[in-house]
Amino acid sequence: MNFSINEAIEVLERTPHALEALLGGLSDEWLSCNEGEGTWNAYEVVCHLIEGEVHNWIPRLRFILEEGERQTLPPFDRFSHLERQAMPIKHKLLEFKTIRTNNVAALRQLQLTEAKLEQTGLHPEFGAVKARELLSTWVAHDMTHMSQIARIMAERYREDVGPWTAYLGILNKR
Repeated sequence: MNFSINEAIEVLERTPHALEALLGGLSDEWLSCNEGEGTWNAYEVVCHLIEGEVHNWIPRLRFILEEGERQTLPPFDRFSHLERQAMPIKHKLLEFKTIRTNNVAALRQLQLTEAKLEQTGLHPEFGAVKARELLSTWVAHDMTHMSQIARIMAERYREDVGPWTAYLGILNKR
């Protein structure tokens, strides 16, 4: 097992800054491109991350710590962000950064011991899940969507790179 709360926080704190550096000030062409029908663009990914901050990670962690397996975790709608009103990306990035900063502070305040990290809750699909697994998933979720954004943006130039596609792993993996 590799999970460390301090190492998890290292990544969780950096994600908003990484997204700001990558997406802040980009043209709508970059922010609205996607990988085809039924896929998300970079803007939608940021909105999804915001929804997770509001309704998933800390609320579910608290639920596990308070309720254990007495009740099933509330469901998380992974697509609710698609109903949000469009705003400039700079506002979305600031919203994400603000909520994430507050969530990391809340995570620190919980002072999670090894015993608390082993507490379980009932996930609506997976059954018993540990607090440690939820927190590990939060970090991996960030990495998944950072990778997704990079892949989406690279996809925009798929035809333009010509034969170099053969050397660009990002364009050869889906």
